[in-house]
Amino acid sequence: MATINDLVLVHLDRQPAFYARINDVSPDVKRGWYQVELLVLSLPPQTMVWILEETQINGEEFTMGGRPVRLELLPPKPQPEPETSPPKSKGKIISLVRKPS
Repeated sequence: MATINDLVLVHLDRQPAFYARINDVSPDVKRGWYQVELLVLSLPPQTMVWILEETQINGEEFTMGGRPVRLELLPPKPQPEPETSPPKSKGKIISLVRKPS
C-alpha cells in the first residue's frame, strides 16, 4: 500500500496530470475508507485531502465528478553503491613551476 512520504503520479482522464507526495493517511469515519492528504508538487505547492478506499490508494481507478482518476506509486530511486576503492586516475601530472637550470 502506498504510504506516507511516497510519491505518486496522479492520472486524470487516463492521462498523467501531476505529481504528489502522500503527507498523511488516516482512517475516515466511514469504515474501510481513508483520508489521504496529498501535497501537490506544483508552484505554489498545494495540499488536498481525498477520501479513498485502500484499493484506490494502491492504484485502482476511480471517478471524481465522472472523471477517471488513478494514483500510480512511483518506485524509489535506487541509491548508488559507495565505492570501496579510490577511483584510478588516468591523468598526467604537469608541474607549473620551472625547475632552475
